[in-house]
Amino acid sequence: MTGFVTSNGVPWMRLAVDKLPRGAKKFILAGFDMALAFACVWLAVFNRMGLELFTGKNYPSMLIDTAVLAASAAVCAGIVLWMLGLYREVTRHLGPKFAIRITQGIFVVCMMLFAVRAFVPSAGDGFPRSSIITSCAFMLVSMGGARLLVRWMVLGGTRYEQRSVAIFGAGDEGVGIAATLSRDRSLRIAAFFDDHPSLVGQQVRGVTVYKPNSLPEVVAREGITQLVMSLPPSARAGTRNLLDLASRLGVQVLTVPTFDEIADGRVRIDQLRPLQIEDLLGRDTVKPDDTLLRRDVEGKRVLVTGAGGSIGSELCRQIMRLGPARLILVDNSEFNLFQVDAEVRRLAGTLAPGSGPAAVVTCLASVTDGVRIDRIFGQHQPETVYHAAAYKHVPIVETNEPEGAETNVLGTLNVAEAAQRHRTRRMVLVSTDKAVRPSNVMGATKRLAELVLQSMHGKQSQEVGAGTVFTAVRFGNVLGSSGSVVPIFRAQIDQGGPVTVTHPDVTRYFMTIPEAVQLILQAGAMAEGGEVYVLDMGEPVRIDDLARKMIRLAGHSVRDEHDSTGTIAITYTGLRPGEKMFEELVIGSDIVRTAHPAVLRAREPSANWNDLSVHLARLETAISQYDGDGVRKVLQHSVREFRPANAPVR
Repeated sequence: MTGFVTSNGVPWMRLAVDKLPRGAKKFILAGFDMALAFACVWLAVFNRMGLELFTGKNYPSMLIDTAVLAASAAVCAGIVLWMLGLYREVTRHLGPKFAIRITQGIFVVCMMLFAVRAFVPSAGDGFPRSSIITSCAFMLVSMGGARLLVRWMVLGGTRYEQRSVAIFGAGDEGVGIAATLSRDRSLRIAAFFDDHPSLVGQQVRGVTVYKPNSLPEVVAREGITQLVMSLPPSARAGTRNLLDLASRLGVQVLTVPTFDEIADGRVRIDQLRPLQIEDLLGRDTVKPDDTLLRRDVEGKRVLVTGAGGSIGSELCRQIMRLGPARLILVDNSEFNLFQVDAEVRRLAGTLAPGSGPAAVVTCLASVTDGVRIDRIFGQHQPETVYHAAAYKHVPIVETNEPEGAETNVLGTLNVAEAAQRHRTRRMVLVSTDKAVRPSNVMGATKRLAELVLQSMHGKQSQEVGAGTVFTAVRFGNVLGSSGSVVPIFRAQIDQGGPVTVTHPDVTRYFMTIPEAVQLILQAGAMAEGGEVYVLDMGEPVRIDDLARKMIRLAGHSVRDEHDSTGTIAITYTGLRPGEKMFEELVIGSDIVRTAHPAVLRAREPSANWNDLSVHLARLETAISQYDGDGVRKVLQHSVREFRPANAPVR
């Protein structure tokens, strides 16, 4: 079919047609249809009469009648099809609705021809009326077929080298994706996969539906190179083994964007994206309690510290959707603050009409500046505070103890005291699993921050009158955050490796950022004061397995002792200063279930404010003198579970 294609691979017919104005295209197509209608009447009569049309005894009158009817058919077809809007259709994107409309149009033309034959005086009596029906059938076939032929030629005929694609999920979503993909002539839908018994063995759009466990066989037979996921994230838990198998078979797994990605404008609904590690490691999410989500946000003044960070920015996104009266963004990074401010303002413009867009306030400030923080609280009077500002990179904080302690401990103290002074209703600290029996400075500072809030609540409860509700929410690693291994591994894979893993047996808890933030909002709403909430993180994940899955998802293979032909190697570097082999979520074993199945409350020892304030004063002195060893000593005295691991090299 090279005759249809120019030297640069573009169909010549597309180049010729695309140069014409749209109005000219409409008139050309209408004229073509009128000519077809005229010809179809003559063909129908000739099909019925044969040569008698030209040689019979009444042939002059028969020719006149046929000419009148053919001219009527041409005029009627042009008018009816134009009024039905068939000439506004783009030929290369014709679909089932067009077939229905052209059928309706030809039926109307048929009725009009019968009316013409009944009411227009005839030149003779021998015209076969059945030819009207035959001619309309010819019109339907010729007009529809001509458009399909033009569409085929415009799209380049069969010149494409097609890739075989399979779709996982043969429900409505899968059928919709198949309809979208079928427009791409370079793709061939080779198979559907579904675990629903009523669908297996059936055909959808002419394509067979297979059981998921037949994936290797079908991939080998059909030469499938891509598998498209058409299931929502909530339904993917039972399919992760299949997806992992697909990646090991060298099949690229693509997924449909989530509703949040579409709503935020990050992707279009018809865009497919490569399956990410978050799709495989994410757990079944518990349906959120809408009452808890909105309790401390809707219609309230909400302040978020560390608003430009991974957790902070997602907090801002979700809070904005819940309709606060005012959202105060606090961050010490101008760039991060600019980004999150632009994003939440754009998100505010997508909210439903009448929802009352929140006022957005940006405050370039560090939580270590107590005076600045107090002024922000005094000016904006926040009712709810989510404190996400922290230094969280273990190796960096390990060799920069004063900075880590100043931000994580004294910064928390500054925010808590400002909240208390200005009668903020609730303050929620975003904590970490590294605060449990910490082996590094970062974890110890976060545990001390938890103790600050617990002791302030204890001190406050002894005073008259209700005060600020202080609480902490503790969880493990979040996928895709700036401190996560996921972006590090992704960058290493993009560079061709090697992927660096500290130890083959090291494990970590993982959760997606949106799920973690959703649970933070709900846990904070349940707090009465002084609690430490722990999010149910599921089962821990081996980092080595994580690295291998990411390599396969990227279309590569692992090079190790079992496969010397792999494209990307994994190297083991040993644990970094302060790192543990395994992380924990609670200090003891005493945890209590809450009203939310994914949120637990830990019963852990707290500190007396009078005793703790002595440690905080010593910590402040060590920080002011930039005494890293002094900071460590204070942390060891104030956080009894702190057991420093391998010391850093300075």
